[in-house]
Amino acid sequence: MTSCSDVAGETVSALDRASAREKLASVLSAAAAGHFPPADGGVTILGQPSDRDAGVIAFTAHAVVFADFDRSWISANLPADDLSAPLSPPFLHLLSNQMGREPHSIDVLTCADPLAGPPPLELSELEPATSGQPSHPRIDRALNYRDDVRAWQARGGVLMLGRGVAGRWEVAIEVDPDNRSAGLGRQLASASRHLIPADAVLWAQIAPGNSASLRAFLHAGFRPIGAEALLSRKLLA
Repeated sequence: MTSCSDVAGETVSALDRASAREKLASVLSAAAAGHFPPADGGVTILGQPSDRDAGVIAFTAHAVVFADFDRSWISANLPADDLSAPLSPPFLHLLSNQMGREPHSIDVLTCADPLAGPPPLELSELEPATSGQPSHPRIDRALNYRDDVRAWQARGGVLMLGRGVAGRWEVAIEVDPDNRSAGLGRQLASASRHLIPADAVLWAQIAPGNSASLRAFLHAGFRPIGAEALLSRKLLA
């Protein structure tokens, strides 16, 4: 049996990975369709869908923790009467330290359905970076968190698509400082919906303090699903 990684001295098999990925993908797919976990104050604990991805997703009065760590420890460190505990900074830091990971920001988790036809914005796809031609810094960052990353350049901005948590399609956009506050973010977010398969759902994680980005995605038809914090592997400097 193929092994993926060692967790607390135990090997995580490829079969375990596939099962965790399927379960988390099912939760996300249902939420995107408006069918959320029960608002019962509970916490669903799953394994990681990949070596890379661990974290917490919070829905209304229900959270999903996906981490290759002792489930009894996770449960013991989440007070049953505290709905905010799974996404609280103390718990995220505690779990990250136990796993040797780093907690990221708590983002608004949104999704949108695909749109038919070509994007209503002139885009040119960026070629993969070569040894003599570095890529956009945002693309380099995306490669740490997504697979199959593709990027398109617009006048004044860039959008990126890739496969992230549990294989979901994810989008990120970047607007050049000189082109902000002119609606380009909304156009890029909307254009991204034209670039995914017709049977897919597109996801975007947005820092709640980035109100301009949040407004852009909401105007582009993305709908809030919950909140999410990823626990990333520590990257070498």
